[in-house]
Amino acid sequence: MLAALLLGAVALSGCSALQRNKPYPPQERFASGETFSRLFDAPPAAVCRSARLALLSQGYLVTVNDAALVEGKKNFQPDVGSHIEMVIRVVCVPDGDGAISMAFAAAVQETYTVRRVSNSASVGVGSVGSLSVPFGETSEGLTRVGSQTIQLGEFYDRLFTLIKSYLAMDSVPAAAAPTPTP
Repeated sequence: MLAALLLGAVALSGCSALQRNKPYPPQERFASGETFSRLFDAPPAAVCRSARLALLSQGYLVTVNDAALVEGKKNFQPDVGSHIEMVIRVVCVPDGDGAISMAFAAAVQETYTVRRVSNSASVGVGSVGSLSVPFGETSEGLTRVGSQTIQLGEFYDRLFTLIKSYLAMDSVPAAAAPTPTP
């Protein structure tokens, strides 16, 4: 009887070990398409400048800003126990002679949950005797529970459309731009 219980426990522990080391097939399917990239009729620096303005207009904190790369972060809290951080990177490279650029964008969404941890300890006072006074502390921290690259074509369509609109504003000659009235 004891041998059967031990054998069953070993079998169950083996199953749980297999699930933890479960192999996942490759998640990437390389194919041509324009979900993550667009061509723009402007030099790379102008495209990245427009990408920076697009991210700023949506409340992103721009953390990297140069002529070939822009990165922005934004935080969301959909409910009390959850936190989401979105990071968008736009890379701008010349296509041909440099008058046309290719912009590549990737957005990564990291999901966190609030975890509460109770810490407690006892203090012994030697001169009084063995008096222990328990005290407790609860701390909260964020634990990452997921991370994924956004795959939705509509998301990138809206981002590239916004970049294009800022690029169009940037290319308007100063004489044609409306002058503010006092």
